Amino acid sequence: MLIDTHCHLFMKPLCEDIEGVLKRAALKGISAIIVPAVETRSWKSIAELSEYPSVYTALGLHPWCADEALDTAMLGKLLVGTGSVAVGEIGLDFKIETPGRITQITVFRTQLDLAAELGLPVILHCRGAFDEMLSILSEKKYNGNVRGVVHAFTRGIQLAERFLDLGFYLAFGGAVTRPRAKRARSSAAAVPLRKIVLETDAPSIGMDGVEPGMMEPAHVARIAESLAMLRGISFDEITRETSRNAVDLFGIRDG
Repeated sequence: MLIDTHCHLFMKPLCEDIEGVLKRAALKGISAIIVPAVETRSWKSIAELSEYPSVYTALGLHPWCADEALDTAMLGKLLVGTGSVAVGEIGLDFKIETPGRITQITVFRTQLDLAAELGLPVILHCRGAFDEMLSILSEKKYNGNVRGVVHAFTRGIQLAERFLDLGFYLAFGGAVTRPRAKRARSSAAAVPLRKIVLETDAPSIGMDGVEPGMMEPAHVARIAESLAMLRGISFDEITRETSRNAVDLFGIRDG
């Protein structure tokens, strides 16, 4: 069975056809879907989605929303109360001007502290801030105390190795299906399989032949097929190993 480790099921158009989305995913062999939060107002919707047996939740504050008031105590209670499998999605995005870098870093550190306290992995978003993020994660208080995954990884193998050295997993998505995404495909072919998980980031990121907005968890099967081709191994091996990795990282039930 396959696992989509990153899908915003609470967003349109997915939220308008939850039953259909989950049925189509099941038909393609997707046994579990992790739904990470973005803004604080998404937490309630995500908590309600946890009622579906195949849906697992992650709560946190995205760097795009880092200027929202973050009640750490409330977030901690919700993470425990909803049985969330990760703190996320959190991180740094210096490609945007607002919220500012200091605000983003402060909120990021606060959520890393919470993840360490609760023993939960983190789901990381990073754009234009890799050196800063790696510097923080390398600090004594986090290195070895916080584990997680870098979602939607599309960068080169040198950067990948820096995260791998800190024990992080890398999530590959629709980029590996695009022949022109050479850097992402090269990394996907080279990263140790034991450190790879799959994701769609539906509906936000598309893939070859599927536009953003049309993506859904069922498309993980296409991503797995592309990864198998890139690595020269069977679809079944990709399915088995990436699902095992997701189970090990997030502590979820596979199937």
